[in-house]
Amino acid sequence: MVKTEKIKVKTKGNCDVVNITEQTIEAAAQSKIKAGTVTLFNIGSTAGITTTEYEPGLVNYDIKAAFEKIAPKNARYEHEETWHDDNGHAHVRASLLGPSLSVPIVDGQLTLGTWQQIILVDFDTRARTRTIICQIAGE
Repeated sequence: MVKTEKIKVKTKGNCDVVNITEQTIEAAAQSKIKAGTVTLFNIGSTAGITTTEYEPGLVNYDIKAAFEKIAPKNARYEHEETWHDDNGHAHVRASLLGPSLSVPIVDGQLTLGTWQQIILVDFDTRARTRTIICQIAGE
């Protein structure tokens, strides 16, 4: 069986980290699937999905600082030369993080660690409403 839901998330952009764990757990529970996989996929090329411990130091500082070192906002990007915009760094960061995540379901529960949450990181330069496809497959 396959169930597909859309999770809508309002973001602030600029490396905004949004916890989407509860929406994902709810979608999995409503699917009634006991053994399978949840796949989350961000629609768009300037945000990514991963897991982390959702605590203030990581969310408000460390993740942003790490991506600023990897793909600095004020560096020169060919993307910006092509499109005359300001979000080349957002595309690079999102490409490195990746748009999707899979989490196994065992006994009807997501197999997340005690401190592990699912996050969307929006790297774009403005606020957005993001759409995440949440597809639950299994039995």
